[in-house]
Amino acid sequence: MLCRSRDKLSLAAVGQQADNGAMTDRSGLADFLRRRRESLRPEDVGVGTTVRRRTPGLRREEVAMLAGVSVDYYSRLEQGRGATPSAGVVSAVARALQCDRDQRDHLLHLAGHPVPPRSSDGHIRPGLIAVANRLVDVPAVVVTDLGEVVWRNPMGRALFGDLPEEPGRERNLIWKWFEDPESRPMPEEDWDRISATHVSDLRATYAKRSGDRRVREFIADLIDISEEFAGLWERHDVAVRHSDIKAIAHKDVGRLDFRCEVLLTPDDDISLLVFLPLEGTETAGRLELLGVVGTQTLASG
Repeated sequence: MLCRSRDKLSLAAVGQQADNGAMTDRSGLADFLRRRRESLRPEDVGVGTTVRRRTPGLRREEVAMLAGVSVDYYSRLEQGRGATPSAGVVSAVARALQCDRDQRDHLLHLAGHPVPPRSSDGHIRPGLIAVANRLVDVPAVVVTDLGEVVWRNPMGRALFGDLPEEPGRERNLIWKWFEDPESRPMPEEDWDRISATHVSDLRATYAKRSGDRRVREFIADLIDISEEFAGLWERHDVAVRHSDIKAIAHKDVGRLDFRCEVLLTPDDDISLLVFLPLEGTETAGRLELLGVVGTQTLASG
């Protein structure tokens, strides 16, 4: 098993010190958000509109919807009022405003948060979102190399259902797979193969990022909660996943068979997963139905 060494008290102390020592530039944050929002058009972020607008740019409610926060909360940010936003909320707003990595880091700085080391850190480049937004008839999901879902197109949301707004383990496909096996949406005959694929992929991530504490702690926690994961981890199989065949049992439209293509990005720690209907199955027709039923269900929810 992986040998762990943690000092939770010292970790908590470091976090508290960072929170207390950082200063939020409320006026600068508000000004940046307002200017960035006004520079974007609805078509830039995939928001359709048929209403003529009096002023250019996105509306506050559109940014709030894209970021997964309330309109009142976002409005307070632009007015320089309210509580300091968490780093997760800042990142979500940066994605909604199509910020590149430098702009995202600037937003974090204005909000009083430390700027992360130069990896994607879950941030998605606007160009990658633009590509994924054009995949209107198939599910597309952007995940980190640890398995956390950071973005989905409408079909991706319809396929996987609701996920928590805040980043964390509940948005992590690998964590959920091993933490709650009974909730796995794949046929049981595929479980062993998919489990082995998840672990070999994580082995490759660990080989590249063993110095990253988040990677070490994530793997250690998986070993703690899952004997299956611990056993597979000891096998030392290493492989970066590039494609796979997946079957998902959807509660509304039945079994869906996919050829899942993994499109790696230059950041290496973030990937775009595209779920293409497997030829010779009824998945293409069922996806069309899901595009109607699933999106209506999410909208009403």
